[in-house]
Amino acid sequence: MTDRPESPPPAPTALLRWAPPPALGGFLVLLALLFGGAYGVGSLAGPVAPGMHATDPAGPAFDGELRPHGHTGTGAGR
Repeated sequence: MTDRPESPPPAPTALLRWAPPPALGGFLVLLALLFGGAYGVGSLAGPVAPGMHATDPAGPAFDGELRPHGHTGTGAGR
């Protein structure tokens, strides 16, 4: 009688075909840890510019133009 090694049962090829590679899972875990750490450090550091507020577009300082002041955008002088 010959001893033949038992082969593993056949894996479902359709399931393995669509499974992501293991390195992708590790990368996503590492990415989540890095973002979580950065968020934690940022929340401990606090706001960067506490006195800075958003400009209200309806306020007196907004003239409807989104270009820097002094630029007409006509292309004159090129």
